[in-house]
Amino acid sequence: MPLTVSNNGAVAAASHYLGKNQKALQMSIKKLASGKRLISPNADPGTLSVSMKLNAAVTRLAGAKNNVQGGISFIEVQDGMLETAGRIVGRMAELKGMATQDPMKSAQDIASYDNEFRDLQVQLFQMSEQTFNGVSLFANYAINGTTESVFRTDSTNNTISIHTSPDGSNGSKLSLHKAALLGALTVDASDLTAKAFSTANNAAGAGTGGTFSFAASTSTDAMTLDKVSSAVFEQALSNVAFLRAQVGGSMSRVTFSAENISAQKTNMKAALGRIVDVDIAEESTELAKYNILTQASAAMLAQANASKQNVLSLLQG
Repeated sequence: MPLTVSNNGAVAAASHYLGKNQKALQMSIKKLASGKRLISPNADPGTLSVSMKLNAAVTRLAGAKNNVQGGISFIEVQDGMLETAGRIVGRMAELKGMATQDPMKSAQDIASYDNEFRDLQVQLFQMSEQTFNGVSLFANYAINGTTESVFRTDSTNNTISIHTSPDGSNGSKLSLHKAALLGALTVDASDLTAKAFSTANNAAGAGTGGTFSFAASTSTDAMTLDKVSSAVFEQALSNVAFLRAQVGGSMSRVTFSAENISAQKTNMKAALGRIVDVDIAEESTELAKYNILTQASAAMLAQANASKQNVLSLLQG
């Protein structure tokens, strides 16, 4: 083999492998530092595309979960107000008994009961007007905004639709009912077994068609205790109880929907992790290997450069 100095194959080979091992070492360090297996688009374009789509789906699921959590809050607030409405109707029934069944009560005593009875009717009306973040809690009117909502009539009850999938409006939805509180508080005494009750005005209805509403916008519009019978109180309380049962059914569905979204999100994040996350144990082994190879390549490059020192001894001689 001739002895030359212009071209040194050993130096070129050692330099090539040194650069290659250094590149692999830097790549391994980046993977371990980021925790990601895919740190550049050219590593695996197809897998990168899948990971981006999965990540977007996980993000949308997080948004859907927030929507459902908001729906749960809406229902909880609605149910709390319906519970209060039921207690108010119960108190009204108690006032009816104290005002009409005790002969020892004077006219002034009865008037004090009537005052509380009127105030409670105003309270019920004000509760029916409450909103949750600007959205009305109860369906006082039909969708057209003019027709009063009738108790247990789906065609006039408003609903709220919540998206529950990463597909947005194209995916699954669930509907939350706005309870028809005013309709439930309006009772037709002539037909207490009917499922739908008319919505005539308070005292006027009581005097003409036997219709009683336990909600009034003002105290002057409220009816007095002598206008209503005990059976009407029982029917109104039964109606409010039905609304609470309806809300309970909605709560059950929304809760299951939230659990389903949470499970989907967990599984999709796990799938995403299997695609993009680096195997720390395996990559640590690669790091140790390329660290040793880099040092070995650097040492061999030094040896290859030193191998030409024999040429100087020949020239000096």
